Amino acid sequence: MSTHGTLLLRHHRPFIFFWLARVFTASGFQMITVAIGWQMYTLTGSVLDLGLVGLIEFLPKILFILITGHVADRFDRRKVAALCQGAQGLIAMALLIGSSTGGISREMIFAIAFLLGTARAFEMPTTQALLPNIVPPGLFPAAVAASASAMQSATIIAPALGGLLYAVDSAWVYGPAMVLYVIALSLMLSLPSQQKPLKQKVSVESLLAGFRFIRSRPEVFGAVSMDMVAVLLSGATALLPVFAKDILLTGPWGLGLLRSAPAVGALLMSIWLARHPIERRVGPVMFTSVAIFGVATIGFGLSTSLWFSLATLVVLGAADMISMVIRGAFVQLQTPDEMRGRVGAVNGLFIGASNQLGDFRAGLTASWFGTVPAVMIGGVGALVVTGLWIKLFPALATRDHMRDPLVGDTKAP
Repeated sequence: MSTHGTLLLRHHRPFIFFWLARVFTASGFQMITVAIGWQMYTLTGSVLDLGLVGLIEFLPKILFILITGHVADRFDRRKVAALCQGAQGLIAMALLIGSSTGGISREMIFAIAFLLGTARAFEMPTTQALLPNIVPPGLFPAAVAASASAMQSATIIAPALGGLLYAVDSAWVYGPAMVLYVIALSLMLSLPSQQKPLKQKVSVESLLAGFRFIRSRPEVFGAVSMDMVAVLLSGATALLPVFAKDILLTGPWGLGLLRSAPAVGALLMSIWLARHPIERRVGPVMFTSVAIFGVATIGFGLSTSLWFSLATLVVLGAADMISMVIRGAFVQLQTPDEMRGRVGAVNGLFIGASNQLGDFRAGLTASWFGTVPAVMIGGVGALVVTGLWIKLFPALATRDHMRDPLVGDTKAP
């Protein structure tokens, strides 16, 4: 089992292409995110506006929730993902033109956030559902960890690179991001087509199937809802520009390091998990990781040292990766292929709620109570959620194995 991740990368060509596409897509997104976050705070100086960017990016997940998953199940997932990556490349081009001409404004950033959120709302459930089509079931938990490492590899380098390029000129960030999306698009289209598209006619019942499936399985619902609530309460990503500029007294390069730090911990942990998949005591391990996430958030909020802040974010990222890999593999292994897009869309809504709404929550509470108290409240909230979910979902908290013996007999509702 310790060689599963190595076998995937060395001998499974489609997975290698998928992994690289994820690296380039995540890199482009991280570079854009760092740049527009710094531009917004420079333009307005408002922590609430930073939170609004996250809220607006999240809105498409709500508006299109009933069709994003259905698209992933009904159409060729490779082409849908490639189309989403192409759209994000065009967004990078628009930002490049706007920065070069001095046309970037608060309103334009809000519009860009909505378009970016729309593309990612369709891309996320599609790529999640695509992975089981190209990886043997026995290697799937390791594949989830290795795929997550792609995101974290990009998140380590891309934010720091984006911050450095922005320090030279804001327009320098968007050209490379556009190129990365084009490469990702090409790699995605090169994947083999092994999907059996959904033949069921579009109906209210089919559109709502993802919600019904998750709600009918308490352990799946508990896993995705715990992560959503914990990160919603404790997420502090939107406030990193404030910490970088006003508390840690650094510049765009420091912001890039802060954005990269969680990914360092996450990457190291994902590499370990790809080689040593968690096969026993998955419930206790997941709950412990969420608690550590909350403690690390509190430590970050109390820090006035750049290096200590980076250390706490590394721990935070490692803990989050454990929870994410367990949850991702667990949900996918419980879901039949013909439903993975719709279930992935609902899972994406939960993740988006935790990330983008978490950014809005952070900006809003920072405007009410101050930046440091907002982060502290969030860290304590994650600890409270951990204890509460142990009471609400005892079977999940004590779950031993990742996969049920009869998972192969699971039928779509």
